[in-house]
Amino acid sequence: MRRLTGGIAATLAGTALVGLSLTGCGASAKPASPSPVAAIEHVTPSRPAKPEKLDRSPPMLLSIPRLGITVKPTRLGLRPDGTVEVPPLDRPEEAGWYSRGASPGERGGAVILGHVDGRGKAGVFHKLHTLRRDDTITVNRADHTVVTFAVESVEQVAKSRFPAQRVYGDPGHPGLRLVTCGGTFDKATGHYSDNVVVYARSVTTGAGKG
Repeated sequence: MRRLTGGIAATLAGTALVGLSLTGCGASAKPASPSPVAAIEHVTPSRPAKPEKLDRSPPMLLSIPRLGITVKPTRLGLRPDGTVEVPPLDRPEEAGWYSRGASPGERGGAVILGHVDGRGKAGVFHKLHTLRRDDTITVNRADHTVVTFAVESVEQVAKSRFPAQRVYGDPGHPGLRLVTCGGTFDKATGHYSDNVVVYARSVTTGAGKG
């Protein structure tokens, strides 16, 4: 995960499935296979699936204490060509929530994307690959609830084999997926070869301030 210019988080091409296959950053636009090529950390979930399921509410603040990250996610939608928007490359400190999917705390896989770097600067998710099982992620929502997620696994996958169903499918509980780029940076194309995906599930909900 080198600090190089031009590494963008990802774009997504819609498919007929619930999930979307990750494309862009030099990846094929074809639907991806769900098979990962490399697991940074992957464990079988053992935590009971009994988190509180909340109604839909946009994320207002994302915090990852161990990485010192606090960011206000923007809303991402679809471009006219059917690919998912990503935060601007000239603002790599931003993260964006895919607003056509679940919101954090709802049942489903809420997805937040961020750059690993851009324009010679480290991106908001530059150190995402260093997260480990049980690290916490908190999301403050517009309805003043706060959802705490615990990391279950971190994976590095080739973009041509992006696990779309696992990332965008319904896990049966409120889940959170953080996505950025990783692997080898190709100076010729300006893209990374892989994606890093963090899988987390909600463990507590509570009332926020304000």
